[in-house]
Amino acid sequence: MTAVVGTVERSRLWSHPELGLHALVDTTGSVRLGRPGQDWAGLVPLVEVTATGHGRLWSGERFIETAIGDRLTYRGHDSVRDGALERTTIRLADDQTGLVAHVVLDVGAGFLRSRVRLVNQGSIPLRLESVTTLTLGGITDADGGLDGLTLHWADNDWLAECRWRQAAFRDQVVPLSRHAHGHEGRGCFERYSQGSWSTGRHLPIGAFTDRAGHAWLWQIESSAGWRFETGEREGAAYVALFGPDDAHHQWQHILAPGEEFHTVPAVLVRTEVGGLDAAFGELTGYRRLIRRDHPDLRALPVIYNDYMNTLMGDPTTDKLLPLIRAAAAAGAEVFVIDAGWYDDDAQGWWDAVGAWEPARDRFPGGIQKVLDAIRCHGMTPGLWLEPEVVGVRSPLARTLPPEAFFRRGGLRVTEHGRHHLDLRHPAARAHLDAVVDRLVDEWGVGYLKLDYNINSGPGTENGLESPGAGLLGHHRAHLEWMTGLLDRHPRLVLENCGSGGLRMDYAQLAVAQLQSTSDQQDPLRYPPIAAAIATAVTPEQAAVWAYPQPDHTPDEINFTLTGALLGRIHLSGFLDRMSDDQFHLVRSAIRTYKDIRPEIGGARPFWPLGLPAWEDTWIAQGLQGRDSTFLTVWRRGTGSGPSSRTLTIPHLRGAYLHPEVLNPTTADATAEWHAAEGRMTVRLPRPHTAVLLRLSTVRAS
Repeated sequence: MTAVVGTVERSRLWSHPELGLHALVDTTGSVRLGRPGQDWAGLVPLVEVTATGHGRLWSGERFIETAIGDRLTYRGHDSVRDGALERTTIRLADDQTGLVAHVVLDVGAGFLRSRVRLVNQGSIPLRLESVTTLTLGGITDADGGLDGLTLHWADNDWLAECRWRQAAFRDQVVPLSRHAHGHEGRGCFERYSQGSWSTGRHLPIGAFTDRAGHAWLWQIESSAGWRFETGEREGAAYVALFGPDDAHHQWQHILAPGEEFHTVPAVLVRTEVGGLDAAFGELTGYRRLIRRDHPDLRALPVIYNDYMNTLMGDPTTDKLLPLIRAAAAAGAEVFVIDAGWYDDDAQGWWDAVGAWEPARDRFPGGIQKVLDAIRCHGMTPGLWLEPEVVGVRSPLARTLPPEAFFRRGGLRVTEHGRHHLDLRHPAARAHLDAVVDRLVDEWGVGYLKLDYNINSGPGTENGLESPGAGLLGHHRAHLEWMTGLLDRHPRLVLENCGSGGLRMDYAQLAVAQLQSTSDQQDPLRYPPIAAAIATAVTPEQAAVWAYPQPDHTPDEINFTLTGALLGRIHLSGFLDRMSDDQFHLVRSAIRTYKDIRPEIGGARPFWPLGLPAWEDTWIAQGLQGRDSTFLTVWRRGTGSGPSSRTLTIPHLRGAYLHPEVLNPTTADATAEWHAAEGRMTVRLPRPHTAVLLRLSTVRAS
């Protein structure tokens, strides 16, 4: 098919009907992604590359309009069916350098996933400095302009994960009167990672919406470095998605003749109606498609972890045995001994970790006695591990070869009393394989919480490589190591943790079964995290803490329990010290979770009050399941505010519902449904309370 727009003739190579996207090639051979009828000049070359000696055609903060990207021309394409995906590979080449780009586009229901493989078919090495994984231009609001476009992004920090922000596009990318200057601006709106915590500053996710309910949503899948930028180009917005680059991550990659480089993947979702809620629903489906299949993600067992607001890294046999009995009685199916089980050091364990042997003083009868007690109570035993670090006082810091550690400038990297292993080195890999095989095969451990508590900076230099390239290499080796563990131990469950949610990306979560969502210890601060976490993680992978305590009031116990029931409840707290009435509240919540968990793994999230702000008094998050809709509503703040809030649930408009209070069963909460408007009024008489509702259709209107 050939179309003419303005003075540019272009042919369609590939289409994604659901997204309304085409890959178009013009008479010069330039290939760009776009939608029908868009101005060619507003689109962006399919791949943008900077390399030393081959920079940009217009200098500034943007990493589009690159010399190599401008020269890459079409050389062919092919398509194959790969399971549920239609895979198209478009080949581009730059005659000046000999660089060839293979752009792999995986098309599924409602999404487009992209990766790029670069091959140097020239005669001299190329020093790559940035490469896009996916570019898209020509984005406008429903009226064809930019004034109605809204930009969304998420800040992420320790104890304060998933804090979504939004701003009018024109507040971030102001109009510059291009007609007066003859060129676009030099700046852009950008978000990027810093160091080895991939989500230590922001989530690798962003979106556009407009007033008509259209949404564009993207995700970059990298635990090393990532960046996205957006700006204006010929009266339309564009977005460019990157892995690590030189300017932000000290990444350069020497591509010798005959060698190749693979970018990190990225995905794009578009929805015509429903705004962000609909887009995150599609992204949730995509995340389920790309992750490793595992029985844990079908069973969703209840997990008790001894750490949060409980033992806090100080486990002993005497402290654990009562908790094991209480956790089993409450309904837990996995019991995790968190940090400290290896600590026999009078100076503390933080800077001495690495061998992962049990502390004799903590477990006089041996740790096996405790693990046996867990199994005898019908639970799977789990342990905490921080595999990628070795404490500076650990003997392993001296016995492993220097090349097994992160180094920069010839010196070993030290951060917060730890050295960082480079899992590309066989000695580092062999050490960790031996540790895990011992824990699983000899000790019978079935669950590992893999933590990551340091930001090691830009990475490691192995020979002439750049730090960012070293970090990407280690990251890929780390994923291979995790995959190898699960291949050898198919029923082993891996929880990904990075001081909570500081390495929360779908490079990790395509392999790991769970994600620690936060280290937040204040139950009143947790609701905005728990409510928004489904933007970053599928609900069934989101480990949300519930830490009821014997000194809590019934409202406080119910508040912390109820907020975790639409994710993967991570139970903690001194359950063994509770009164019968308090313990009944815990058991009741766990029974509710077990009742609804068969629907969690297929449900899609939505937010009737919008994504929460950090200080919001009223917060609501729902899951639209196959047979029912579930809704959690929190009320924080003081008693002076209103005791009820009306929520809009568009997908149920016109349906006759029976709102059922699932938890707490003792709640005095009420819910009134208004079918014609698709609205529900929820009343919570007191602040610092929460309720979980099931909305089941009685009959159609």
